[in-house]
Amino acid sequence: MREATLLHELIDLAAARDPAATALTDGDADMNYGALHEAVRRCSAGLLALGLQRGERVGIYLEKRFETVIASFGAAAAGGVFVPLNPLLKAEQVAYILRDCQVRVLLTSPERLDLLQAVLAQSSELRHLVLLDSTQPAPTAGGTQVCRWSELLAHSPAPGHRVIDTDMLAILYTSGSTGKPKGVVLSHRNMVAGAKSVAGYLENDAEDTLLAALPLSFDAGFSQLTTAFHVGARVVLLNYLLPRDVLKAIERERVSGLTAVPPLYFQLARLDWPASIGEHLRYFANTGGRMPLETLKALRAKLPQARPYLMYGLTEAFRSTYLPPEEIDRRPDSIGKAIPNAEILVLREDGSPCAADEPGELVHRGALVGMGYWNNPEKTGERYKPLPANVPGREPGLVLPEIAVFSGDTVRRDEEGFLYFIGRRDEMIKTSGYRVSPTEVEEVLYATRLVGECVAFGIDDDRLGQSIQVIATPPPGAELDVAALIAECRRRMPAYMVPAGVEAHSGPLPRNPNGKIDRKTLSTEWVDRHVG
Repeated sequence: MREATLLHELIDLAAARDPAATALTDGDADMNYGALHEAVRRCSAGLLALGLQRGERVGIYLEKRFETVIASFGAAAAGGVFVPLNPLLKAEQVAYILRDCQVRVLLTSPERLDLLQAVLAQSSELRHLVLLDSTQPAPTAGGTQVCRWSELLAHSPAPGHRVIDTDMLAILYTSGSTGKPKGVVLSHRNMVAGAKSVAGYLENDAEDTLLAALPLSFDAGFSQLTTAFHVGARVVLLNYLLPRDVLKAIERERVSGLTAVPPLYFQLARLDWPASIGEHLRYFANTGGRMPLETLKALRAKLPQARPYLMYGLTEAFRSTYLPPEEIDRRPDSIGKAIPNAEILVLREDGSPCAADEPGELVHRGALVGMGYWNNPEKTGERYKPLPANVPGREPGLVLPEIAVFSGDTVRRDEEGFLYFIGRRDEMIKTSGYRVSPTEVEEVLYATRLVGECVAFGIDDDRLGQSIQVIATPPPGAELDVAALIAECRRRMPAYMVPAGVEAHSGPLPRNPNGKIDRKTLSTEWVDRHVG
């Protein structure tokens, strides 16, 4: 049986198997695989008619909707590179990305274009604007040509530029609260191999319905499309305002697979789940950071039939590890083992493998390793490096170097081969001569049940090196009792881990565009308030 090697072939093959099967749901509207396949081919032909060359970038600045999906796969089919822009980004952030990777074609809506008018002139490489259909007349955009979405899709299907699976396919910009975002370049091979790997261990099939709750500009968000299309499953596109909207969608659409980040799961765990969800939700998967044990316990109590998958990944290599559900009770704090078709190494600073339970850097090798950061050789050299000789899989006789992703994350591997996350090197707190993981501090805080959400970070301190500071929200229906919280910390932690200060925060903690709690912004604002 033929298998996909290029991204758009996931849809080609699904449509050939069952064109009438539903591929996408957006609100009350459905699109089957046959219609999706035809729309992708017409989008590809329309981009070629605009003069899109092999490897040129197509920016997509839209919320989750049919056109977002069609354009992403249409750009791939044409031989171009799609650049999904998080719809939460502001005009200046969008303008930076358009300039950074020289976007040639931008798809957006008339409403979003209004937000960009003041900055579009900065994007000198932008040649074409494609706007969603509207009753309003098409605006002018300086020297940029404007066409409607329906005009783009009016072209008859035509072959795209010849590409192979190691050609670049997408640039995903990683959010950052300090400095400019970095564009992670992924190939067709990266995304297709990732789809096959993840669909394999999640046991996805054509009967599944996956909820796309994460942004499609986030690797785990776009993965909901690729894993579903690989097996011919259905994806429900959801743009939600409140966590309750997610719960309603799971119930209404009879979702069988949910992937989300810990802050969203934390909010979902506090809601009352309809009993009917247990009839169809087959699994829930966590990515984007370690899920607090208290949150995991609460979700499992509400969803005793659903299988929990705890996953670890980074955009630079898509997905690295997962913990099989049958191991959850034995080792709920583990990030598991390598996903299929990937190898995870734990290396010392000199490149030699760590012993069991010895902390080291997580290094990912294999087909999912990305192509580096766009136009950023310095940062690429820091993260994408040749594997040392004599590590597993690299025999001395191999002459050509193999590039792996050095994650910057500190982990340890136990005697049975299971991995445990310790912390990010750039977030580790050095206090009183110890290295402390902020996630380890947060785990204890959540276990007290005296906080709602929390974040820990280190602040420069002449005496300690760094002091541990915490910002926390109160638990549901109560006030934040700082004295009681510190007392519990002293009872549960060694003295060097006890926070030097706890500051209350009203309302949910701020998130970055991918939905993760924004630790860097919170720590920077803390310094501004207290240090000046």
